[in-house]
Amino acid sequence: MPSRKLLFIALAAIVLMSPAVASAQNAHFVSATATITTTGNDAGDLVVSWKEAGLGDNVLVNYTAGADGTATYACINNGGNHPQASNKETVSGPVSASGSFASDKNGQITASLTVEEVSPGSFTCPGGQSFVLASVSYSGIAISDNTNIKSETLPDASHTFCDINNLTKATVKNCAPAP
Repeated sequence: MPSRKLLFIALAAIVLMSPAVASAQNAHFVSATATITTTGNDAGDLVVSWKEAGLGDNVLVNYTAGADGTATYACINNGGNHPQASNKETVSGPVSASGSFASDKNGQITASLTVEEVSPGSFTCPGGQSFVLASVSYSGIAISDNTNIKSETLPDASHTFCDINNLTKATVKNCAPAP
């Protein structure tokens, strides 16, 4: 009977110590930022960058970057004007990107995910007009470590490429090409 009692105590000790061992890794975000790409074919994309530590070495971690996005698309005629017709469209909806990254020997991951702006859907411009992205905004931006159930909320971000209500020949060049 004493050996059973000793075995029970040993098993109880192992069970009680297991959570302490599992929580020895203290996953936490060290930093996180969100920026909007303002040039090139990726103009309007949200780039979420972060550093997370306390992961253990060579651990694969799954992340999701997400936000509520809004994009305004417009048509610009050959004279560099936005006709006052209804050929602009503001679209909103959730946007996200996911990826998996391995921690380094120090138990850290420094990485980025690029989230594309809300799609214009079937919105197009008539012949002879350019299809542009006038502005984007993102709210509720967050980076989530789905493996360790950690997340970091980031400030809202927005960028206006061109003010379609006050276009001039000088400012029309600031409009971003639509995807």
